[in-house]
Amino acid sequence: MSRGTITTLRDMVPLRPLTRSEALDLAERQARCLLRLAGITMEAVPERVITDVPKVAVRRLAPFPVSGATYWSAGSWRVGLNGAEPATRQRFSLAHEFKHIVDHPFADLIYRSLDEPERSLFIEQVCDYFAGCLLVPAEWLARAAATDANPAALAERFEVSQAAIHTRLSQCGLTVPARRCD
Repeated sequence: MSRGTITTLRDMVPLRPLTRSEALDLAERQARCLLRLAGITMEAVPERVITDVPKVAVRRLAPFPVSGATYWSAGSWRVGLNGAEPATRQRFSLAHEFKHIVDHPFADLIYRSLDEPERSLFIEQVCDYFAGCLLVPAEWLARAAATDANPAALAERFEVSQAAIHTRLSQCGLTVPARRCD
């Protein structure tokens, strides 16, 4: 392929402020595109979907004060992951940080409609949503849940935490959200 992965994903970004729903839709479309570019068609999504992207270097560090962090240095993106956290958390953090990389040149523009600190919080939510869409695509989850809806089994199958599975089941409309007390 002649175009770079990051460039291809960035080319999907409309150059204007996005609504919340547009930002989430974009994140899901980018996750699907990344899977397609990598030729991944079933769970569990391997880390190489991101680690094989040119100009992306990943290091696991322990101790590390956060789950993940990203910065540009010496011509490449550096992703630091907390090596002391469970592998499922590290996978999710890697996908989350990759969305920050993709959004980097556009973040001020596409999230402009939100004021701080709401903007920062929403950007983190979009990155989490991207990670969930990448590691647990809606179509794959629906197919898997049709045969075994046990969250622990699904988490193992997708190599994510049970919390991530519960969130994706809810986001995909495959479970009824817990009712709040009256």
